[in-house]
Amino acid sequence: MQDEERIARGLQKGDPEAWSRVYEEYFTKIYRYIAIRVGNHTEAEDLAEQVFLKALESSSSFKWRGAPVSAWLFRIAHNQVIDYWRRTKSKTPLPLGEYLPSNGVDPEEEAERNVNMREVVQAMDQLTHAQRDVIELRFAGGLSVAEVAKVLGKSEGAVKVMQHSALLALRKRLQSRSDNE
Repeated sequence: MQDEERIARGLQKGDPEAWSRVYEEYFTKIYRYIAIRVGNHTEAEDLAEQVFLKALESSSSFKWRGAPVSAWLFRIAHNQVIDYWRRTKSKTPLPLGEYLPSNGVDPEEEAERNVNMREVVQAMDQLTHAQRDVIELRFAGGLSVAEVAKVLGKSEGAVKVMQHSALLALRKRLQSRSDNE
C-alpha cells in the first residue's frame, strides 16, 4: 500500500516517472475493459487515451484515500464508457476475442477461441448490469475484488456475491448451449 501511496503522490505532483509507470501498467487493462463495453477497437483506443488524459488533467485534485490508483482509473474509464453510450445511442459490440492478444496461437485455435468468446459475450448479455460490471472489471480489467469494490462503490462481500452469481449464471447458460449442440 505504501507503493500505491507513493505512486498516487507522484501522479498528483505530475511526476513523469509515476505517470509512465501507471500508463504502462494499466493501459492494456483499461483498453480491454473499454473494448468489451463498446465493441469497437478504434473507439476503445480513443476512450482509453481519454481516460489517461482526464486522469492527467485531474491529477492535481486527486486525493489519496487508501484506494488503489487502478480504482480511480477504472472509475474514469467507467464514466467514459457511459458518456460514449449516451453520445452514440447504439449498442452493437463486436466479439470479445478480437480484443485479446493472440500470443502466437495457430489460426485454428484462434478461430475456436473466437467462437467460444462470442458465446461468452452472448451469455453475458443476459446478466444483470451489475453482474456484467463485476465480470468485466475482474476478468477483462484484471482488477482484484477489493479494486472492483472501490470502483463500483460496493463492499468486497457484495462484489464476491455478484461475481459468484454471475459465474453461476454464465456456466448455466454456456452449459445449456453445449447441451443443445
